[in-house]
Amino acid sequence: MEGGDGCPDHPAASRLPSPVEHKLAQPSAEKKPLTRMTQAQLDAVVKRHEMFRNARMGGARATLSFYDLSGLNLAGRDLAHADFVGSSLKGADLSGSRLDCAAMFAVDLRQANLENASLIKTDLRGACLRGAVLIGANLFESDLRDGTLAETDRTGNLRVVHMETHPTEASGANLTGANLTNARLSGAIALHTDFTDAVMRGCKLVRATMRGANFTGSNLEGADLSGADLRGACLKGAVLTGATLVMAEMAGCDTEGVLTDTPAGRPLSELGQPLEEMLRGHTLFVGSNGAEGRFLDLTGYDLRGGPSLARLCLTMIKAPKSCFFGLDLRGVQLQAGNLEEADLRTCRLSEADLRGINLRQAKLNNADLRGVDLRPLVLSETRTLASDLSGARLRYADLAGANLRKVNLAGADLSHANLDGADLTGANLSEAQLSGARYDERQLAVASGASR
Repeated sequence: MEGGDGCPDHPAASRLPSPVEHKLAQPSAEKKPLTRMTQAQLDAVVKRHEMFRNARMGGARATLSFYDLSGLNLAGRDLAHADFVGSSLKGADLSGSRLDCAAMFAVDLRQANLENASLIKTDLRGACLRGAVLIGANLFESDLRDGTLAETDRTGNLRVVHMETHPTEASGANLTGANLTNARLSGAIALHTDFTDAVMRGCKLVRATMRGANFTGSNLEGADLSGADLRGACLKGAVLTGATLVMAEMAGCDTEGVLTDTPAGRPLSELGQPLEEMLRGHTLFVGSNGAEGRFLDLTGYDLRGGPSLARLCLTMIKAPKSCFFGLDLRGVQLQAGNLEEADLRTCRLSEADLRGINLRQAKLNNADLRGVDLRPLVLSETRTLASDLSGARLRYADLAGANLRKVNLAGADLSHANLDGADLTGANLSEAQLSGARYDERQLAVASGASR
C-alpha cells in the first residue's frame, strides 16, 4: 500500500494481505501486547530522535512501535518521521508537536491532545481519534483511510495483530479549524465529529461515515464525498464548490448558507455590460470627483468568476451582501466602501487600503489581511470616517502587521486570528471574541473594551 509522498510505509503495514492472501491465510484477530514506557524513558528516546533530526552525533530515529505511551507528555517535541505503529497514545499530550510523515498506523489516539500539532503527510490509517482534540492541527495530505495491521507468524501465515482501531475512527473528535487539505479519509468513521471552520480542500471522503458531524463554516472545495453518509450533518455556511456528492446520503442535513457552484446572489450576467468596463468607469468616476464615469453598485452580486480586482481603485464602492469568496484583492483601494454583510472568506487582501470601510457583519474567516490599513479615513480637517467591522467574523484571519487604529471591532469574532504586530491603538474590542487569537498583552492594553 502507498504511503504519503516521500514518507515510506512501515514494514508491518507493507505486509498487508491481498484479498487472495487473506482468504488463504485466514488470519486470526489477535491484539499484540504493548510494552509500557515511563516518561523518563520516553524523554530519552525523544531527545535522541531530536538529535537525529538535527544530524547530531548520538542521534537515533525514535522507534516506538507497540508501546503503551498513554497519558505521557510529548507537547512541542519534534517527532517527524518517528515510528508509532500500533502504539497507544491514549490521553497523551501532543499539543504543538511535530509529527510530519510519522508512521502512526493503527495508533490509539483516543482523548489525545493534538491541538496545533503538525501531522503533514502522516500515516494515520486505522488510527482511533475518538474524542481527540485537533483544534488548529495541520493534517495536510495525511492518510486517515481504514487499515488493518498484519504480520507473518512462524508458519508463514498472516495474522491480524491490531484490530481495535479498524477502520479509522474520529467519532467525537474536535477538528475545529484543522487543515485537512488533500487528506484521505475514505472509509473513515467520524460520527458527531466537529469540523467547524476546518479547511478540507480536495479532501477524500469517499464512503466515509459522518452522520451528525458538524461542518459549520468548513471549506470543502473540490472534496470527494461520493457515497458518504452525511445524514443529520450540519453544513451551515460550508463551502462545497467543486465538491463531488454522487450517491452521498444527506437526509436531515442543515444546508443553510451553503456556498456551491450555483451563484450566491445575482450573477454577473445581470449587470448588462462587462464588469471590466464598469470597473474602468468607476475608477474614472472616483478620479474625476464624479464628473466622468459612473459609480459602481454591486449590491448582492456574486463576483466569483469575474476579473481580478487586485490593486484596483474601488474607493466608495457599494457592494453589501455581495460574494467575494476566495478572490484576489491584494493592494486594492476600498476606502469608504460599503461591504456590509459581504462574503470575503479566504480572500487575499494583504496591503489593501481599507480606511473608513463598512464591513459590519461581513464574513472574513481565513482571509489574508496582512498589513491592511484600517485607520480612520480623513475627509477634512475636522471630519474622519472610522472603519466599522462590528459583528464581523474574522475567525482564523491573518491580521499580522495590520493597522487597526480606532477600528470598530465591537462584537467581532477574532477567534484564532493572528494579530502579531497589529496596531490596536484605540480600537473598540468590546464583546469581541479573542479565544485562541495570537496577540501580545501590550496590544490589548491600548485598545478599548478588550477582554482576555
